[in-house]
Amino acid sequence: MTFADWKALSPTAAARLVHQRVASMPAAQQRAALATLTPEHALAGSLASAPPTAPLSGLPFAAKDLFDAAGLPTFAGSSFLPEVRTRVAAADGTFVANLRSAGAALAAKTHMHEFAYGLTGENAHYGDCEHPRFPGRTTGGSSSGSAALVAAGVVPLALASDTGGSIRLPAAFCGLYGFRLTPHHRWIADAVMLAPSFDTPGFFTANASDLRTTLDALVPALNPASSPSPRGAYFTLPGLDAEVATAFTAAASRLAEPLAPALVAELTALFAPAAELYAIIGGHETWAIHAPWFDRYRDRYDPGVRARLDRARTINAGQLEPAKVHRAKIRLAWASLFRDYDYIVLPSSPCPALPKADCTLANRNRILSLTAPASMADLPVLALPVELPGTGGLTTGLQVIAPAVSSPAFHHALRLHG
Repeated sequence: MTFADWKALSPTAAARLVHQRVASMPAAQQRAALATLTPEHALAGSLASAPPTAPLSGLPFAAKDLFDAAGLPTFAGSSFLPEVRTRVAAADGTFVANLRSAGAALAAKTHMHEFAYGLTGENAHYGDCEHPRFPGRTTGGSSSGSAALVAAGVVPLALASDTGGSIRLPAAFCGLYGFRLTPHHRWIADAVMLAPSFDTPGFFTANASDLRTTLDALVPALNPASSPSPRGAYFTLPGLDAEVATAFTAAASRLAEPLAPALVAELTALFAPAAELYAIIGGHETWAIHAPWFDRYRDRYDPGVRARLDRARTINAGQLEPAKVHRAKIRLAWASLFRDYDYIVLPSSPCPALPKADCTLANRNRILSLTAPASMADLPVLALPVELPGTGGLTTGLQVIAPAVSSPAFHHALRLHG
């Protein structure tokens, strides 16, 4: 269903449909995806009270459970966060408040990889989020519950966050459209942070038209008519499955021209350690957030997240300073690219949605090698889905990376992608 289909429903019918679609999900997936579900009558009331002229009026939305909503706890995928932060949010966070101001109604808060510190959507407390059409395969994370609800048609729009790929990867795995803004944006500033210099807000929709509408409503600085047709280039990076490489090249070539081979070789070498650099710099920032309570709540962390934090606490200046120097070189390389091109297209996943057994450190690093280069430079990204022929509907994705959220390249790429 598109935004227009949802808007055509009465508030009562829309609220009922949300609850019917939740009820149709397997019980384990309801628990894995949903942190809270707004009661049907309350959701209908919220939809009915929205100004009819508001751009997102009539649309139920979900919010990743690191964004506060008035009267609800925020767990961020953990079992204990309200015990150390605040038990119930006194007011909406800025992102949720902006959605309500645009006319949308909060239908649910969604579970996530604990504290957003993972890419697989696995969660030892609530269960692993699975792809709605491919049980046993992950949605990707950390914005797993938000992606699952949009992919299952429960809601047409969901709020998410992306630190090292947490919008781009679920969009690729679940065949969704996504948008990542930039770090330090006001929509993320009052959320539960993972690594403040990397954390960005964003959202998912199920189709291109709805993403355009969301951009127009929430990011009004976008002006697709403000410049001549933007110029883009694409290149791939090592580590892609063969069928992903083929599908990426076919899709990217409709959006952009191939980057010169000499420049590709230079960037490939520069970006090669990006996953490791992200782990060092991001891990150092994450440890600073968790240090005050980690030892006290150690046994209540997801074992995988606990192990990641144990590694992060050992990061020292001898690792951190060279990583920051290399990050600065990556930033300069992107700035140089954007002197010649308005946008760059990269693959966003090296493989289709992973089975549980393949949610390994090696695959995490394969993914981050694609997504971390843009994260290292604080860049906004449009995530576009790409179907993998012969797989029965599995998908991968493209990253359309531009120098600013206001770039007309995003609307341009959406039009070309179709």
